[in-house]
Amino acid sequence: MKLALFGCGAMGRLVSSLAKEDGHEVSLVITSRDATRSAGELEGMLRGHDAAIDFSVSDAVITNVTSCVRAGIPIVEGTTGWNNQESEVRQIVAENGGALIYGANFSIGVNLFYGIVVRAGELFQHLPNYAAFIEEAHHSRKRDAPSGTALRLRDLLASAGHDPPIASTRAGQIPGTHRVGFDSISDQITLTHTSRSREGFAAGALLAACWIPGRKGTYEFSAMIGEILKGDR
Repeated sequence: MKLALFGCGAMGRLVSSLAKEDGHEVSLVITSRDATRSAGELEGMLRGHDAAIDFSVSDAVITNVTSCVRAGIPIVEGTTGWNNQESEVRQIVAENGGALIYGANFSIGVNLFYGIVVRAGELFQHLPNYAAFIEEAHHSRKRDAPSGTALRLRDLLASAGHDPPIASTRAGQIPGTHRVGFDSISDQITLTHTSRSREGFAAGALLAACWIPGRKGTYEFSAMIGEILKGDR
């Protein structure tokens, strides 16, 4: 595949490295030096690529998505912190007949964790003596709090009638950790996912970039994992 990347931070560099190892061509990297470019200028640069992967900043998401869908290439949106712009992004994709796949977390393990949490929420749904809660911790450089993953976990539990509080920690070099718990006067049950490296996120983004070409519309990464588990590649 011929890929374009938005962002040259730690995630962007890792995605580029893994992509090349897998035999893909990374022929365009758009960085903060291109921040003054319009969506129209970026559109011209993007034409001819098979897909784009965005791990830049939330303020650039609207411009990046617009330039990609107008250029006719699908985009994998790995940036977080743009939840309040989701309806606008969906509209841009729909109006331009584009394709976008996004997720609060591109780790395949986290998305399997979502499924486990959904089932747990259902099991505790009619047991009011158990109170659900979410704890998440990340390194001090992570900007958004709560994390997009924690917000997604809250939504999943809310669909089963729970109203969990979220506790966030930002300190040192803590690896991304998410814990969902159900607490009662007699015991506590916890489910935990801990990321060991960023490679899982990069691998998930590349998997999404290989899956999205030829499709139209906006997809959540967790839904894509569900389709793959059913045999749709």
